[in-house]
Amino acid sequence: MFKKILVANRGEIALRVLRACREIGVRSVMVHSEADRDAIYVKLAHESVCIGPAASAKSYLNIPAIIAAAEVTGAEAIHPGYGFLSENADFAERVEQSGFVFIGPRAETIRLMGDKVSAKREMMAAGVPCVPGSDGALPEDYDEIIRIARDVGYPLIIKASGGGGGRGMRVVEREEDLITAVETTRTEASAAFGNPMVYMERFLQKPRHIEIQVLADNFGNAVYLGERDCSMQRRHQKIIEEAPAPGISARQRKQIGEACVAACKRIGYRGAGTFEFLYENGEFFFIEMNTRVQVEHPVTELISGVDIVLEQMRIAAGMPLSIEQKDIHLRGHAIECRINAEDPFNFMPSPGLITNYHCPGGPGIRLDTHLYQGYRIPPYYDSLVAKLCAHGDCRRQATDRMRVALREFLIEGIKTNIPLHRELFTDHNFLQGGVSIHYLEEWLNKRKESNES
Repeated sequence: MFKKILVANRGEIALRVLRACREIGVRSVMVHSEADRDAIYVKLAHESVCIGPAASAKSYLNIPAIIAAAEVTGAEAIHPGYGFLSENADFAERVEQSGFVFIGPRAETIRLMGDKVSAKREMMAAGVPCVPGSDGALPEDYDEIIRIARDVGYPLIIKASGGGGGRGMRVVEREEDLITAVETTRTEASAAFGNPMVYMERFLQKPRHIEIQVLADNFGNAVYLGERDCSMQRRHQKIIEEAPAPGISARQRKQIGEACVAACKRIGYRGAGTFEFLYENGEFFFIEMNTRVQVEHPVTELISGVDIVLEQMRIAAGMPLSIEQKDIHLRGHAIECRINAEDPFNFMPSPGLITNYHCPGGPGIRLDTHLYQGYRIPPYYDSLVAKLCAHGDCRRQATDRMRVALREFLIEGIKTNIPLHRELFTDHNFLQGGVSIHYLEEWLNKRKESNES
């Protein structure tokens, strides 16, 4: 195992990685911006290095500064967390070229799976089910695009090959709107991702978002840790995640999990990763792979008993997986609420000073957060400030425990989306389980109309 790991991130994931380091006796180096100087994880780390001003481009996205921090502190490996540079192949390459270990996949794997066209091609070859669509990037010939669209069928969706996070997508209902949608998406993709390639898929009407967590080492071993349901989304951003997904049978879990393991072996995957699917009418359709640890990894840890961050470190250090598929037994049900510093219903960011703070507890409750009373949330970064998880013997017990914990969670001085979560955990359809990715947006619209009438 490494003697010293540099954490190239901030917020709750920085603290999560720090805790894993302490658990196994590894010294930690925390890089931070000037705005995060007073963060709790900076205070708790063995060493810390300021790598720039508040702006992400000059700090958390500043590759030379991060590499320099690793050099001056004698770190052996760099953990990128999620977001920022975690799926940046150039960063992974620079880390390795500079003599450090990148705690994540190889650069070429990140590139392969970061391009939606090449990723889909590899998944089809590995037997992973994909959404019917174009065979690769759309051609320049308009007549051929129209022919492909007729084969796929309407409605369909145009997606940027280099897109992600809900960006670079456009739904097309009618043939007369097709070419305009393709050209508009190409222009946006070129500007946003530096890649004008787009492709086409059938647009599923009421799908759920279900993802498979995998771990793979350098010795050809790979396992899946079950699935998560991440269908409660607003503007393609997840709000609530749970594991296992309601209504997925053991047979379906085994079938799709084994397909993902086969895909890992095909592409030579290394580390933790997540295969994301749309699920409709009993069928899985691959949409993308995230080549990093996910925000929502705690729910999988709670039901599987596997420390995903620790396994990342072991794999990067050249160790084999500590578990085999036969060792994985899912227990109970876990739910995570993303707590954001924002207005609960218009979603405007709400940075500022936390004047009063009380964290919830009790059986089955886990809270991942870097907050404390007197901490000032900076206005420069993502609004996620905490992840509240509840684990129970069944989904009903997990939702009951979450409802109690949400009532107990107190953050004053700023606005948070805790009131939104409190309402959702009294909603009949959500509590029944299995809602689509469109449900939360529809629920919010109905709530707004009801309040205005």
